[in-house]
Amino acid sequence: MASNRLAPEHSYLPDDGYETTGSLTLEEPPGAWNPTEESIRPVRGKHRVSKQRGGFGRSSTVLGVGVIAAVGAGGMATAQDKSQAPISMPDMSSVTDKLPNVGTLLSDDDESGSDADLSAMSTVTQATAAPTAPAGTAEQGSSVNAGEALRARIMQQAEIKQDEAADAAQAAAADAAAKKAAADAAKSLTDAEAEAERKAEEKRKAEAEAKRKAEEEAKRKAEEERLRKLAASYAVPTSSYTITSTYGQAGPMWSSGYHTGLDFAAPTGTPTKAVHTGTIKFAGWHGNAYGYRVVLELADGTEISYSHLSSVSVTVGQKVTTGEVVGRVGSTGNSSGPHLHLEVQSSGGAMVDPRAWLSGKGITV
Repeated sequence: MASNRLAPEHSYLPDDGYETTGSLTLEEPPGAWNPTEESIRPVRGKHRVSKQRGGFGRSSTVLGVGVIAAVGAGGMATAQDKSQAPISMPDMSSVTDKLPNVGTLLSDDDESGSDADLSAMSTVTQATAAPTAPAGTAEQGSSVNAGEALRARIMQQAEIKQDEAADAAQAAAADAAAKKAAADAAKSLTDAEAEAERKAEEKRKAEAEAKRKAEEEAKRKAEEERLRKLAASYAVPTSSYTITSTYGQAGPMWSSGYHTGLDFAAPTGTPTKAVHTGTIKFAGWHGNAYGYRVVLELADGTEISYSHLSSVSVTVGQKVTTGEVVGRVGSTGNSSGPHLHLEVQSSGGAMVDPRAWLSGKGITV
């Protein structure tokens, strides 16, 4: 920017015919102005410049030149408020050519003033001749700096937003990962609990099955022990036998329509034994249906009868023990051949399958 301040504007009419009102308007001078030491030397007694309006001095031409330079500088300063198009300084030679000869305007009465005017004009000339940077350069640089600062600030804000978005995305990802991990952990825990429950259920079933089997085994062993003991106290009713008719077998040979006992076919005279300790309730002939017969009553009221005997070896009221002979195999009464017809009647009077009853006592026939 130019450092010269604008000179105050004055309206004046110089004696040499140049008309200026408000601003300086120059007409074409007769020749180009090229000030030299000779041309600007004051000539005494000629071309005295009269004072005009408020004491404006005889150095007005020099001030006018300063005004032109200041106006040019002001134009440069004003250009900063406009677009950034570079502005070049006008060729001041075209302006200075229009100025009158300074030597004709200087007064010969004031040498010191002329020297001062010369010095001022020289300063103005140097100012006008000094190269000046285009007006748009400072504004353009300022605009560029402001634009760069704005761009940097926008980029910084964009980076901040990006960082915030990245942090939010990272936080969301971490939260999603945490939730997924929690869900996986819960699912794993649920699966583990389900697996543990399944294994526990399998274990309970295995233990229950093992317990059942153990109980069954214990019962079996207990039954075997019981039967062993019973077998020691119970006996097969005869020997050398063959089972020919079973309990419940149907046929016209039996008055009831079915067989009420178990037949042991054996040779005549084969001993018949007490299956258990008891008391003889009947011994003798029991009609054509049974022939010779022996009835043994046990302590629980069960009655065991031996029929179709060839002979009787006990009497009524006699106490017998397991395996003691009570008679012999025969074919008396309604019989198709020598055999022992064995019947079992419960304490309540119901007929019972002799084979099943003997099996329950540990006797297999």
